[in-house]
Amino acid sequence: MNGETIISICLGIGLSASVGFRVFLPLFALSLASYFNVWQLNESWQWLGSTAALVTLGVATLVEIFAYFIPYIDNFLDGLAVPLAAVAGTAIMLSTVADLSPVITWSLAIIAGGGTAAAVAGTSSTTRLASTVTTGGVANPLVSVLETGTSILLSVLSVFLPIIAAILVVVIVFIVYKLYKKFNSPVVK
Repeated sequence: MNGETIISICLGIGLSASVGFRVFLPLFALSLASYFNVWQLNESWQWLGSTAALVTLGVATLVEIFAYFIPYIDNFLDGLAVPLAAVAGTAIMLSTVADLSPVITWSLAIIAGGGTAAAVAGTSSTTRLASTVTTGGVANPLVSVLETGTSILLSVLSVFLPIIAAILVVVIVFIVYKLYKKFNSPVVK
């Protein structure tokens, strides 16, 4: 496996994790990177760097970001986001991985791309639901700012420093795991 392949896998993992926080933002970042020739996509995914894709994903990103600032609508969106994140994470990994056989590419796309995105999205929606229940939705805009900021950070790092982004994803997954264990551990009296 050459260095370009490893970097493309790191890019895919970073953007897939970012999809777990916001579905369209990482796709928009990848579209921008392709449009400005910062990153070459696989041949069948070249359309993602087109002007039409850039505008469509840009508008979808803005709508998604602002919709998450509306309490209760954000919980509805989370119900849609988990399966969409899995699909988008898989697609992102497929579009970025270079020089691997189709079996390995699809395996990576489904497990690392879709799996990472779905895990982050599921945890994110659980966090928002907890925020809604405990604060009546008042703290949800703060959760939205943190999620959007994390998605932007991961997307930018993934495009420009993919190995650092992949390391950050490992840290995020570790934190998510610790939070999951904390909230799902039985209460000891």
